[in-house]
Amino acid sequence: MAMRVLVTGGCGFVGSRLVPALLKNDYEVIVVDTEWFGNYLGEHKHLTVVKQDIRELDVAKLGQIDVAIHLANIANDPAVDLNPVLSWEVNVLAGYGLMTKLVDNGCNQFLFASSGSVYGVKSESRVTEDLELIPISAYNKTKMIAERVFLSFKDQIKVHCIRPATVCGWSPRMRLDVAVNLLTMQALKGEKITVLGGEQTRPNIHIDDMVDTYLHFLQNPDLESGCYNAGFENLKIIEIANMISNIIPTDIEVLPSNDPRSYNQCSDKLLGTGFTPNKTVRDAICELAEQYSSGNLVENDNWHTVRRMKALSIT
Repeated sequence: MAMRVLVTGGCGFVGSRLVPALLKNDYEVIVVDTEWFGNYLGEHKHLTVVKQDIRELDVAKLGQIDVAIHLANIANDPAVDLNPVLSWEVNVLAGYGLMTKLVDNGCNQFLFASSGSVYGVKSESRVTEDLELIPISAYNKTKMIAERVFLSFKDQIKVHCIRPATVCGWSPRMRLDVAVNLLTMQALKGEKITVLGGEQTRPNIHIDDMVDTYLHFLQNPDLESGCYNAGFENLKIIEIANMISNIIPTDIEVLPSNDPRSYNQCSDKLLGTGFTPNKTVRDAICELAEQYSSGNLVENDNWHTVRRMKALSIT
């Protein structure tokens, strides 16, 4: 019998690429998603999509779940700031309820999509998993607390908290409010690239490598419970802008920023488990340009989390 994998938030930016990869690897997949941003998953005999808020989910009705990949959350700082109470409910309380039900129902492994932003502002050249977390926003704090909640169950279930860098690249459910994607889209539309600050260093990960990271933990369930960084290119925002302008010629405008987050993420712990990244930020830029040229990548308010949440009155 195929392993049954629950993916919360499976219709999202990463989920829309992860779910097809899971199906290709012969897993049976159950997706739970509010579908606030749509559903771009094709039909498949081993895929079940449940349109539901995870705060209201009855896990027992889903049948046996062998592994859960918990992607569902209110994502990024501006979106969380729209309604902090909702964000704490979804990002922490609903996660706790989900975990307790999964444990009660015999789930074996729990993969959590945390965030590299839990570190806050760091001056260290190698930001590793054992450094103190000093989150500076409500979003960062929800991720930090959720990690601690989930890891409190590690004696009952294998728990892997993945701290991704900023994900970049193409997905049928795009996000155009993350650095590489946002700046690349500006260039593709013939606009000048607007950089806020520019000297902040941010880690990045190609969406293909993000998907492969989750598959890696699925295929290596005995890896030690704990937190794992997943980011492989630490670049200043201005370096990203310059890279884009070299591929898609455009001007760059630098404006002041009130976002001080800057850190170099070190993913040696993940690499030490045998994981190897295969894609780069440059790959993501080129692939986005190809999708734009083919007409698949278009500007859409749905691809901007805050705009969409405001349109749905989720504030």
